[in-house]
Amino acid sequence: MDRPENRNRTGQLESSRRPGTAPVPGDVDTGLSHEEAARRLTRHGPNAVAAERAVPLYARVAAQLRDPLIMVLLAAVALTLAIGDHADSAVIALVIVVNTTVGVVQEIRADQAVAALSAMSAPSARVRRDGAETEVPSAAVVPGDVLLLGEGDIVPADARLTYASSLLIDESMLTGESVPVDKAVPPGQPDGTGPSEAAALRAGTIVVRGRGVALVTATGKDSALGRIAALLDTRPQTTPLQHRLAALGRVLALVTLALCLLVFALGLVRGTAAGTMAVTAISLAVAAVPESLPAVVTLALALGARRMAARHALVRRLPAVETLGSVSVLATDKTGTLTEGRMVVEQVWTPQGGADLTGSGYEPLGEVRIGGRPAEGRELGAVRELLTAAALCNDAELRPPSPEPSDGAQSRWAALGDPMEAALLTAAMKAGCEDRHALHRRYPRMDEEPFDSLRKRMTTLHRAPDGRVLVSLKGAPEAVLDRAVLDEPEPLLATARHNAAQLAAQGFRVLAVASGLRDDLPGRARDAETGLRLLGLAALSDPPKEAAARTLADCRAAGITAVLITGDHPATAEAIADRVGLLDSGTARGRVVTGPALAAGEVPDPTEVRIFARTDPKQKLDIVEAWRAHGHVTAMTGDGVNDGPALRHADIGVAMGRRGTEVARQAADLVLTDDELSTVVAAVEEGRRVYDNIRRFLLYGLAGGTAEILVMLLGPLLGLPLPLRAGQILWINLLTHGLTGVAMGAEPVSPGAMRRPPRPPHEHVLGDGLWQRMLFLGVVVTAGSLTAGLVARSLDLPWQSVLFLSLLVAQLGVVLGLRDRLLTRANLFLPAAVAASAGLAAAALYVPFLRSVLSTVALGWTEIALAAAAGGLGFLAARTGGRARKDGGRRCEGDVR
Repeated sequence: MDRPENRNRTGQLESSRRPGTAPVPGDVDTGLSHEEAARRLTRHGPNAVAAERAVPLYARVAAQLRDPLIMVLLAAVALTLAIGDHADSAVIALVIVVNTTVGVVQEIRADQAVAALSAMSAPSARVRRDGAETEVPSAAVVPGDVLLLGEGDIVPADARLTYASSLLIDESMLTGESVPVDKAVPPGQPDGTGPSEAAALRAGTIVVRGRGVALVTATGKDSALGRIAALLDTRPQTTPLQHRLAALGRVLALVTLALCLLVFALGLVRGTAAGTMAVTAISLAVAAVPESLPAVVTLALALGARRMAARHALVRRLPAVETLGSVSVLATDKTGTLTEGRMVVEQVWTPQGGADLTGSGYEPLGEVRIGGRPAEGRELGAVRELLTAAALCNDAELRPPSPEPSDGAQSRWAALGDPMEAALLTAAMKAGCEDRHALHRRYPRMDEEPFDSLRKRMTTLHRAPDGRVLVSLKGAPEAVLDRAVLDEPEPLLATARHNAAQLAAQGFRVLAVASGLRDDLPGRARDAETGLRLLGLAALSDPPKEAAARTLADCRAAGITAVLITGDHPATAEAIADRVGLLDSGTARGRVVTGPALAAGEVPDPTEVRIFARTDPKQKLDIVEAWRAHGHVTAMTGDGVNDGPALRHADIGVAMGRRGTEVARQAADLVLTDDELSTVVAAVEEGRRVYDNIRRFLLYGLAGGTAEILVMLLGPLLGLPLPLRAGQILWINLLTHGLTGVAMGAEPVSPGAMRRPPRPPHEHVLGDGLWQRMLFLGVVVTAGSLTAGLVARSLDLPWQSVLFLSLLVAQLGVVLGLRDRLLTRANLFLPAAVAASAGLAAAALYVPFLRSVLSTVALGWTEIALAAAAGGLGFLAARTGGRARKDGGRRCEGDVR
């Protein structure tokens, strides 16, 4: 989230207590001990709503057996037993056992993968224990814990306030009220005791503004959220892709059953026994439909999400995996996403003139220079006054490097809090100002008006040594350089605005700083935001990340349009966009639109714009909705509480894991644990990989099913009375749809996956030529298999066994031919599965027990050569079809529009 200034939430409570309130009790200052917290966690249990009950194994097995196709197979077992066909009964029963086992195992693996992702995305809470602030999982919060709350936090448990500063809570998820509620400690109850609702916080509500300290009163199922959650249905929902595939499965089942009835009727016409044809038709129906597809899809999505987590992209909602493959617009913020997020003050301007600051990072080493020489006297005094006010109106802290280096030790100066505020502290130390703690002892904070994205400024009130009230204010130049705020002549304000615009045009983020003295403490801090004296401007730089330009180039290659949406100055936004290459050669330069211009209706089509500056949360939402209205799938990055609406309305909300607020993380579909924009591109690549593998399995399974039906329909017309027995059909199904089908879900990403445009979001799963390829491969496998059987019959060889082996090997040839990377070692499971299937096919011919059950005979080298030829034909057809598809697909260069 980009904003001119962001107040951090780690300020010292002692320095921000209003006069007239009693000190908070000692246990609030120190919190629970770690030992006491552990005891209470044992006593009260984890702070979590009742988890969904684990599905018992028998229920999983029963669910698998209720599948319509499995029920058909069970009927087939009963039928074969009734007519005395014990061999087919054994084969069908084996298929039921194996399919049920595979389905249950896949379901358990998918549930485990989703559970692991849920554990990784669990929210955290800031508490005070043993006198120190620490971050713990929300599930570890216990009654009596001291919560430290700030803007963007989700309240982890029911609690009662002991301190509040401009605290505004969104309780809509509990009460339905759309207007946030002010919370405060009632007068005379500084310890938070008493019945006042104004001091009560509820689990699951959101801190919209301000900060506070609260004592936890109830956790888990005893909290307000826990009581409501007990009433909810927490059963997992299927994804849109699963819905589409389920509908497709029903259509395929109806078509297949119709064709199988035709096979049954033709068999009766030829004089084949009705019982035999009934079992054959049932087996063909089961084999022709890829019944393992739903389980394969669920597993592919879950394992895809786990692979994304390994690449620092944590998926919070499973449907996001499939949606990522369709992303066509990436709306990104600037600070910390395209840029490093480590600010440094490079220049300052005061009414006495400008100055440069040397040094880099947060290390307080450097000096103030004017005209190439060290500043001194009155010049340095003006700079110090500006930076002292900026350090007072500040909640960040600087942490020095660890004195004893070790593997986990901090090796350089680091910021605790907002990077821009930390940069101001560093600049103040470079200028020779007192350090932050000394300043707060000299000027204790009495009140504050936190920053928010609409006011774009922050104000703090301090007790001056002479007893008066010192007002310190900083914020965006347009929010500060105003006669309503400053008591300065218009020429000086015009000069300041001109300098701010020049600095912003150079790519700097600019803050204006002002101060003033009051005789009495105002009723509210914002009441002091008038009649102040301008101290000057601070120009901060945040260099682009090294990988930003490469990431945006990858987006263009993948057909993804990048859009910059920032709260920063328009010139700063354009300067950064230019440095990272966001504007390609076909985009008009200088086309930057501000939030006010967008709100005024001056932009007829926001999708024509690539850079938005000075935007507020409502305008971010409008931009996302405009792209969606044009049929695009949008991914939106954000890290603040005001990004929540846009993150929820985008097709893929992307939150920053390190610097993002809890609200942003919980609103997002994807959390970047490394805060790198390149991780979004990696996640899109994984999404395309998952969808490609699902389509590949669908192509393979349907082509094989088509071939099996065609063989059974055409064989009798070519003189092969009963081409395959029921047991043989099911054995083929077991070896092709079982081992190899599951292995296809782990195939690596296609080499050209990120050099093609995104798939249209409403494209049918069999679209883009897939059903034509399915028919082509089905016909080729049918032709190769029937040819091998007919040649065997003409040579007076055991043609049915040859046809059985040829049909199986041809499908194994197809699965190898469908690989995008034929000799890759990235998925050794697939060639191993093919080898295992080939071995089991050989066992069906040479193991006496299986040979008698499946009614096969041992084959010689001539028969094996015929089957191998069919396998080679299937392989070549898959490779040729794939090559034609790749050559026909257009490459993607530049904008998707």
